[in-house]
Amino acid sequence: MMILRRRLLAGLSAALVMVAPAAMAAPPGQDKPGAAEPVVIAHRGASGYLPEHTLAAYWMAIEMGADYIEPDLVSTQDGVLVARHENAIAILNADGSVREATTDVADRPEFAARRATKTIDGVTLTGWFTEDFTLAELKTLRARERLPALRVANARFDGMFQVPTLTEILRLVKDANDRRRERAGGKPWRAVGLYPETKHPSYFQGLGLSLEEPLVRTLHAWGYQSRKDPVFIQSFEVANLRKLAGMTRLPLVQLLNGSGQPWDFTVSGDARTYADLAKPAGLADIAGYAQGVGANTSLMIPLVAGRLGTPTTLVRDAHAAGLLVHGWTFRAENQFLPDDFDQGSDPAALGDLAGQVRAFLNLGMDGFFTDHAFLGVQARNGWQRR
Repeated sequence: MMILRRRLLAGLSAALVMVAPAAMAAPPGQDKPGAAEPVVIAHRGASGYLPEHTLAAYWMAIEMGADYIEPDLVSTQDGVLVARHENAIAILNADGSVREATTDVADRPEFAARRATKTIDGVTLTGWFTEDFTLAELKTLRARERLPALRVANARFDGMFQVPTLTEILRLVKDANDRRRERAGGKPWRAVGLYPETKHPSYFQGLGLSLEEPLVRTLHAWGYQSRKDPVFIQSFEVANLRKLAGMTRLPLVQLLNGSGQPWDFTVSGDARTYADLAKPAGLADIAGYAQGVGANTSLMIPLVAGRLGTPTTLVRDAHAAGLLVHGWTFRAENQFLPDDFDQGSDPAALGDLAGQVRAFLNLGMDGFFTDHAFLGVQARNGWQRR
């Protein structure tokens, strides 16, 4: 298995090194909204090509030219931050079948007793959860493709990769940047950045496994400490971003969903919704603790009967408040694209991602999250600012 893994990575490296980005000083888009080249954020790594949140997926995204890689962070039982889409690493249906899994834990009899039913942010789930495993135990598991029915090719890599820690991801980023610096030979070069998300911070706080302290401590220890460093910390909740604003100078991003409200608002009785936060008054409030918003695409251009409708004023309003706008999530499969950009009727077929990206960049969006880093970089590079 180790030989196969090395051959896979060597083959991917040879195939992708030709698309490494041109050198420049640092990732663009860190300062004034609308002033720099839009950034491409590799959503969970190159998750359209390899199982998400694996070192291989992050590495592939870097080689494809992504400006940032995005790990979702959750905690182990012993307080180590690891990258998973959710703390639920396998979710079961009522009949016991697997509904969704990012690891092989459901097939591991030694962990059968760890199966549990929990309510997380108001949603009751049965399965296995990172907070019930030590890091050593979690490292015995292997990653799986989260969407195997749609991304059939990705599933062939099931069982090849471990669940990575934040420290391992930082080491990967450092190695990539060291190689870029060395190849540049003293000329300007571009550093790849990190875009971590704190997942379910109120939930983990309630378990005594606060995410903020280990995240800031680790980032600072690796040299990420200033507003200019290539890091954005993001969250769907508000209280933990306000807490982070008092702990670090690193840029913060308030995530805005297309519906609902931040879970900490639900807990505290705050009636405001994400739609309220997307209005000028809400954006002005966000600007008091964050440097940007990560907006669901529907908040910028709503869908009408499956097609792009009339753009809202969100991007303009956010820029007026001094906030960057990063849109999420741009995926190339027909299943995820607005009908305007489908190609054929197969949900798994790749459609016109570049067309969708252009429509949003034309609004002034400062960057975007994408599962398909290679296609995202091509779309960004082929777009011309009006």
